[in-house]
Amino acid sequence: MTETKHITDVGAPDPELNTSPIVDESGEDEDIETLRQQVPGEPVCYFNDKSFHSGTYIKSGTSVFRCDYGLWIPAGPGDPDNP
Repeated sequence: MTETKHITDVGAPDPELNTSPIVDESGEDEDIETLRQQVPGEPVCYFNDKSFHSGTYIKSGTSVFRCDYGLWIPAGPGDPDNP
């Protein structure tokens, strides 16, 4: 995975700002497919009104997420020393 020192820390999601759907940690395929229908093939993800290209990693709290065409996919813990 990408080194955490190169990952932007975006803080907590603000419900008043535009944030793309975040996939549940369980990563159930049917949940992902339902969310994909809401954002079919978006080239970017949004987090607190900031856009990030697909493939970009961000850190929010104790989690790391990867933008995957409009969805934030869990990509591991924000602190690899304390998973």
